[in-house]
Amino acid sequence: MKLPLLILMALLMIGTGASQAAHLYPEKHYQKLWCDDHKGVLEFRLQDGARVDCLTDEYAVEFDFATKWAESIGQALYYAGMTGKRPGVVLIMERGDDDGRYLKRLQSVADQYGIQVWTTRPEE
Repeated sequence: MKLPLLILMALLMIGTGASQAAHLYPEKHYQKLWCDDHKGVLEFRLQDGARVDCLTDEYAVEFDFATKWAESIGQALYYAGMTGKRPGVVLIMERGDDDGRYLKRLQSVADQYGIQVWTTRPEE
């Protein structure tokens, strides 16, 4: 069952309440590696000045660290609407299994709204 858009937006505004710890790499590091690998355009600028993290032939992709899973949904949907591409999210999982709960939350909403989800982790 799809969540009504108003409820979805309220959930996205609430966020996760999780604290942002220091990261192993900045978000841009993951964006560049993934976007280069998928032959996308990094930081594609929209008419309104917003930037899509990576625009591929098929997807408008938002990158976020796992604790920001809720924010990634709104941005991916917005970018898809503005570009005519399908929405996508790359969830950055620096804490391995500890980030799994955020992936489950993201995937449950992504399944309802047709958002493609990928994950990325630090190089080992």
